[in-house]
Amino acid sequence: MNTVHIRNIALGEGIPKICVPIVARSREAILEEATRIRTLCADLVEWRADWFEDVFTPGKMEEVLADLRNVLGDMPLLFTFRTRAEGGVREADTAAYGQLTERAVRSGFADLVDAELFSGPALVSSLVGLAHARNVKVIISNHDFKKTPEPDELLRRLSAMEALGADLPKIAVMPRSPEDVLTLLSATCRARRLLSQPVITMAMAGTGVVSRLSGEIFGSALTFASAGQASAPGQIGITELRQTLELLHRSL
Repeated sequence: MNTVHIRNIALGEGIPKICVPIVARSREAILEEATRIRTLCADLVEWRADWFEDVFTPGKMEEVLADLRNVLGDMPLLFTFRTRAEGGVREADTAAYGQLTERAVRSGFADLVDAELFSGPALVSSLVGLAHARNVKVIISNHDFKKTPEPDELLRRLSAMEALGADLPKIAVMPRSPEDVLTLLSATCRARRLLSQPVITMAMAGTGVVSRLSGEIFGSALTFASAGQASAPGQIGITELRQTLELLHRSL
């Protein structure tokens, strides 16, 4: 399996890296959150731009990205506009979604961008090509808030992401039973054996919390923690998460 290097971190080896999302509506609140996260034990930061009230105002998104780069210093920055269909707070049609993500790539301030698998192979391939030409890594993602697909379907989606050029294929599912969490973890193990790229997987909500803790065992390279408001069901605080990851690491 390849290792993905982004600034000062390597994804796909050792303890899973911790990403903290920024979910705030105003520029001031976004930068306040970034300043606070900078003092915590995060490995990288995700800016959830779908929360930003001025995201569709020309130039405002790039201004915030520039400010975030200044605040975060050498900490890697992931840009994500999450569509409402996949758990975001704001809708955008395919064209608007693609343009926002393309602008984030062209800004030069984001180290990674998120591209949703179900936005279509043509758009995803275009974003991957642009990003890689500018040395920006790409997470291709899928979020199922209704169910946990069957193991073969999970692996099919992760494989499709890799085939489209994902540096980091990502899938998040909603478990309806403990067995669903086992399904997700089993598919993660298979993906680690069969895919070339590190994967990011998680089962959401309280039932799925174990999947956010056990990535080093089952094969998920990145986990998400909250430093305030959570961006998805089941996220836990960054301090508790770091302590648990290190405890598990020492036991291996």
